[in-house]
Amino acid sequence: MFLNLNGRLLDLSSPVVMGIVNVTPDSFYTGSRFFTEKSILKAVEEILQNGGSIVDVGGYSTRPSAEPVSVNEEVDRLSNALEVILKRFPDVILSVDTFRSKVARYVVENYHVAIINDIGGGTMDELMFETVADLGVAYVLMHMRGTPQTMQNLVQYENNKVVPEVFSFLQKRLAQLHLLGVKDVIVDPGFGFAKTLEQNYELLKKLSYFKELNVPILAGMSRKSMIYNLLKIQSEDALTGTIAVNMLALLGGASILRVHDVKEAVQVIQIFNQYCKY
Repeated sequence: MFLNLNGRLLDLSSPVVMGIVNVTPDSFYTGSRFFTEKSILKAVEEILQNGGSIVDVGGYSTRPSAEPVSVNEEVDRLSNALEVILKRFPDVILSVDTFRSKVARYVVENYHVAIINDIGGGTMDELMFETVADLGVAYVLMHMRGTPQTMQNLVQYENNKVVPEVFSFLQKRLAQLHLLGVKDVIVDPGFGFAKTLEQNYELLKKLSYFKELNVPILAGMSRKSMIYNLLKIQSEDALTGTIAVNMLALLGGASILRVHDVKEAVQVIQIFNQYCKY
């Protein structure tokens, strides 16, 4: 399985790691917040040196109850970071975490961003699908309900079954994207977004079901509440739990791990690949 990223083919026959760089003051994990040019460059350098394949830059915190940010503020945050990153690392594969089509168009046209990572799956901006199709970039289609401000109140699923509803959502919207000509789509079941702790683990247990969609699966569970609330710890102490759920995601068919801790995720993949030889 390959992704075409601005004319470069990313081989997913072995899973890869997407490293997180948040240029926001309020992301849930303090270790992922970067503000200065020096800290941004250090974060990207560590991602690449530790074996990360993709750098995912976000300018809008999507943690539960996060404060809204204007389009202009999001663009300013991203522009400052992307300009600095590309000056030092011109060949890096960049993803931008945004649910706004205006922001997506701006970063692709000005900074050659290869992937738009949309937490809303096109539901928070009706122009997102058309925009991604027009830009010809890869797209992460994630399941969520509502907005970051309301999503944790929207966790009731028909017959208390989260997996069929998430699968149906992704299947229908994947078909829409394909009709528009978007060829490189990655699906993300949206761990932590409009799901309870139990629903997150049900999704993880049945992640292999999503292989039926015949596109790469992204798993983004790094240091999230499904780990630290279960273990009764803080996100800063959730690395061991993250390693555990990442291995489970790989066993379920994940092709991309979106993480804060790249070195550890790459090591998990190395062990997984060795395990798969037998």
